Amino acid sequence: MIWNFPIIKLILLFHLTVVFLQMDIKQELVEKAKKIKLLLLDVDGVLTDGRIIYDSYGRDTKFFYVQDGLGVYLLGKAGIPTILVTAKGSRAIKPRARDMRVEAVFENISPKTAVLDKILKKYQVNLDQICFVGDDLVDLCLMKRVGFPMAVANACPEIKHKAAYVTSKEGGRGAVREIAELILKAQDKWQGLVGLYDV
Repeated sequence: MIWNFPIIKLILLFHLTVVFLQMDIKQELVEKAKKIKLLLLDVDGVLTDGRIIYDSYGRDTKFFYVQDGLGVYLLGKAGIPTILVTAKGSRAIKPRARDMRVEAVFENISPKTAVLDKILKKYQVNLDQICFVGDDLVDLCLMKRVGFPMAVANACPEIKHKAAYVTSKEGGRGAVREIAELILKAQDKWQGLVGLYDV
C-alpha cells in the first residue's frame, strides 16, 4: 500500500483546525454565559412545545415541561431571575410562572423590545448581561439587542441565524433546562445547587 503523506497531513490539519475552532466557540459561549444576570424567555414554542389547545369554551391549554421549571427555579436560587415576555397572553401562563418563581411576566407585548428599557432600568443590568431565548419571528427584535441570544432546536431559520447558541432540545421538551444548566455551570454554581438535593 502506498501512503500519500501530504494528503494525510492535510486531513490531520483539517481535523485539528475543526477541533480548535470548536474549542474556541465553546469558550466564547462560556464567556457569554458567565456574564448573564437575567434570563428572558418567550413562552409559546420555548417554555411550551408550541401547541395550543382550545376547549369548547375557548379556553386554552398549554404543555409545559417539568425539568424546564426546575431549571428556572434553580437560576432564581443562584440569583439569576427569569422574566417571561410573550406576544400572546394566556390564563395558563401566570400559574406556571408562580410555580417556577419567575420574577415577572409581560404578556401581549409587541414588539417585544417595548419592555426592554423598563427591564434594564428595574434590574440594573446592561444588554451583555441578558440572555433571551426565542423561537419565531416575533422574537427577532430582542434577539438582535441582547448579549446572549439563544434559539431552541425547533426555532425558525431566521431565529437560529441570529442565535449565539441553538439548543439540542426542543422548546417545551427540555430546552430551557439545557440553557439553565449551561449558564449555571459556566458560573460555577451548578454543583452547589445539586448539593441542595443530594442529602
